[in-house]
Amino acid sequence: MKLIRTYFPLLLTASLIIALDQWTKWLVRQHIPFGGQWLPESLMWLMPYARLVHWYNTGVAFGMFQGYGWVSGVLAVVVVGLIVYYYPRPEARDWWMRLALGMQAAGALGNLIDRLMLNGKVTDFISVGTFPVFNIADASITVGVGVLLLGVYLKERAEHKQPQAESESLDDAPALESVTDAGAATGE
Repeated sequence: MKLIRTYFPLLLTASLIIALDQWTKWLVRQHIPFGGQWLPESLMWLMPYARLVHWYNTGVAFGMFQGYGWVSGVLAVVVVGLIVYYYPRPEARDWWMRLALGMQAAGALGNLIDRLMLNGKVTDFISVGTFPVFNIADASITVGVGVLLLGVYLKERAEHKQPQAESESLDDAPALESVTDAGAATGE
């Protein structure tokens, strides 16, 4: 029961993101021809800056290292294994760490599913400006890293302030003692 309670947030986060990732990729494969692009008529003014496209990636994240997708597949398995191993270790109050790990696992698994189902290819479809085309899984990994970095920064900042506040209160303590000692000496 404790195992289920420990891993439930990871499974929920990863399942929701993987479901959204796979559903959006399926929609793209079904409704946009390979190499085609789409944007609702009311948003055509965005076309040079943002659009949905149907593209395959045989490399790693953001189209880098084309043809070496197998490396990404192996890394995905290793990363997910490490996440499952590490997930119970952060304290419960470090929810941001667990959220980040869930997002990263979901992204790795979402693209791994594509690689296994599409002969080493991953469906990419979000095109923004000149940035490489990506998908929900890629975004989940990237945002997960951002959540992790922000959480670590905020935690370290809070821990840095805590000892400083404690030392300030200790600096005030001797002054109070000396006033008390002076009062005792005068008989007050």
